[in-house]
Amino acid sequence: MRQRHLITFLICSLLVACGVDKPEQASSLLNQPYPPQTGGTLMGAMPSDPSSLIFMVAGESASSNITAHLFNSLLTYNQDLDLAGELAESWQVSADQKTLTFHLKPGLVWADGKPLTSADVLFTWQAIIDEKTRSPYASDFQLVTKAETPDKLTFVAHYDEAFSPALDSWAGLQILPKHKLAGQDLHTTSFAQKPMGSHYYQLKEWRHGEYIKLEKNPKSVLGPANIDHLVERIIPDPGAQFLELMADNIDSLSMDPITYARIIPARPELQARLNQFKSLGNTYTYLGFNLKRQPFTDVRLRKAINLAIDKQEIIDGVYLGLGEQVASPYKPGTRWSHPTLKPYPFDPQQARSLLAEAGYKDTDGDGIVEKNGKKLSFEVLTNHGNKEREKSAVIIQRRLKEVGIDIHIRSIEWASFITRFIKTGDFDAVLMGWQLGLEPDQFGIWHSSQQKPGQFNFIGYSNPQVDKLLEQARREFDPDKRMHLYHQFAEVLYDDSPIVYLSAGYNLTAIHKRVRGIMDPVPPAGVGYDSQKWFIPMSLRRTQMQAQ
Repeated sequence: MRQRHLITFLICSLLVACGVDKPEQASSLLNQPYPPQTGGTLMGAMPSDPSSLIFMVAGESASSNITAHLFNSLLTYNQDLDLAGELAESWQVSADQKTLTFHLKPGLVWADGKPLTSADVLFTWQAIIDEKTRSPYASDFQLVTKAETPDKLTFVAHYDEAFSPALDSWAGLQILPKHKLAGQDLHTTSFAQKPMGSHYYQLKEWRHGEYIKLEKNPKSVLGPANIDHLVERIIPDPGAQFLELMADNIDSLSMDPITYARIIPARPELQARLNQFKSLGNTYTYLGFNLKRQPFTDVRLRKAINLAIDKQEIIDGVYLGLGEQVASPYKPGTRWSHPTLKPYPFDPQQARSLLAEAGYKDTDGDGIVEKNGKKLSFEVLTNHGNKEREKSAVIIQRRLKEVGIDIHIRSIEWASFITRFIKTGDFDAVLMGWQLGLEPDQFGIWHSSQQKPGQFNFIGYSNPQVDKLLEQARREFDPDKRMHLYHQFAEVLYDDSPIVYLSAGYNLTAIHKRVRGIMDPVPPAGVGYDSQKWFIPMSLRRTQMQAQ
């Protein structure tokens, strides 16, 4: 824990050096009410560049953070997390639940003024199921046996059998312009770096490794946003991001627990300038094994590692208590989260027993167990710049060494981490996180068919019982019956221990008080919901950082 205190000390010392204003010097303008206004620039920060701005190809949060402002889907979720129309004005599910009919809003256009029609929806569906696209999201859309466009405003999807996640899948599919992409490879097209969409914003400029600038789209299908420009600066180090927030060079920040729980509360001048938001997110962090490699094919070894790791130690030491232990891959408190499964306990003695049962012994007395003359040693990869994951890996390393397992930690820049290792399956173990949607279906992550390069079952998990449960749940529309199937699914995962659930985390956000229009209280959809209604009053806008 000494390292964490040192980091806190260094950040606080740097804040003093930066000359943050004293509370009495803070402008009274921040406390005044303002009517909605248009114009201005909202500055944010991201840890890495997206690999592509076609999200169905990239499949990563860095891409989603940008493309969510550029492209629309047929459906969306409202502030209460109920399905609502976005490009679709209305939709119907047939009586046999095998056909979906979407009616598009009239007058939809792309940012270049070309009509957005059902032909674009059909093109996007065809692109995502194309094997050459290798999209990790293809499985849901491959269940569509036929798609048709009776007219320019109608799109119809037919299924051979009922598919309960169908509507959610169309809510997640960002519609692409056929007239810009027809005949192109989505992996190599220049469109992935210079996209053109239909949403509130369009790409203005992308300087790789520096920033991504979006500008308001006057032809947005949903009407204009208030703020003229969104700029996401690429700042890999969270500490540097925070210093930029303090220097008034960015307006919003996803915070780490130290910043949220210790630094900001200890400085009244920061509290006077920032609003803080906290909510349990729909994410979890995990240690995942490459199940196609030895020694991870042995469930006893996987369970031993699970028992040897103190998850609460990680939550308390790394996340300062801002997390929860989990035993299933669902958000705690939801109906999908198994109510009786308990996280694997911290039990080093039982871990040693399982290792011995699996044939591992320390024959030379060096503290590391062996089997058939080979030391039990492997490498854990994680993404560079994510300090919480890097610190978690150090704790895991220490705990595993106590039971005779030697691990090596390697942190890699995000784009290389995904393209070179994750998409190719070239790793022993990974420390990562899953950000899940509102639909409980996890076919793409856990079904044995989803192991091709670029798909989400990159750990190589395969269990016929899990396959059957996931397939059954996809055909079940009754929520109680679906819940029971997903609870069974979670039980099988628990027994197989293909990953170690480390924690479910909180969304921690700081936003400068110059940014107005944020919903209060924060709705279930999160602090960023309706961000197109946010505004920055003229008198509170920075002038020195307006991007040219």
